Order: sequence, then C-alpha cells, then structure tokens
Amino acid sequence: MATTTTLKLPEDLKARIVAAAEHAGKSPHAFMVEALERQIERDEKRRSFVQDALDSAADIDAGGPVYAMEDVAAYIQAKAAGQSPKWPQPANKPKAAAKRKAG
Repeated sequence: MATTTTLKLPEDLKARIVAAAEHAGKSPHAFMVEALERQIERDEKRRSFVQDALDSAADIDAGGPVYAMEDVAAYIQAKAAGQSPKWPQPANKPKAAAKRKAG
C-alpha cells in the first residue's frame, strides 16, 4: 500500500526534476520514486559491503587466513581468462577455530 509523503523541494531542484522526468518520458512523481529506490538500493549495498569488510577483518583478527596479493591477482586473472585455477594458498597458517569458520 502506498503512503503519501510531502517533500519541500527548492524551486530550482523541482525544475531540474521536471526537466529530467520529461526527458525520460516519466512523470516527476515516478522519476522521484525511482531515484529514491536507486538511492536506497545503493545505500543498502554500501552498508552490506562495509559489514562484509568488518566481518572479514574480525575473521583475520581471530586468526583467519590471509592471502598474498600476487596470488589472488593471478587467480583472478586466470579465472577471467576462462581457466580453472586452484584457490590460492593462505600466506599465514590459520588458527583451527578460524579455519573451521572460513571453511
């Protein structure tokens, strides 16, 4: 169910929205709803990315595996070239608890 929200927009921004919506063949309302949806998706992805990074850092701090940049780059390049390379070997010796978590 849709709800109504009122936005107070500066006149110049409203004019830009109207022009952009007309160019896109949409109503200003549809244009703004789509813009808000894209921004929310972008924000959610960014927050997920940051959380994944924090989780990875915590895993490393707990003794999880770390990999040499060169090994990871070689792996990615081989995958991009259509090859089936083996996973890189950790550059450290992961602790048993962290190893089980990563696996």
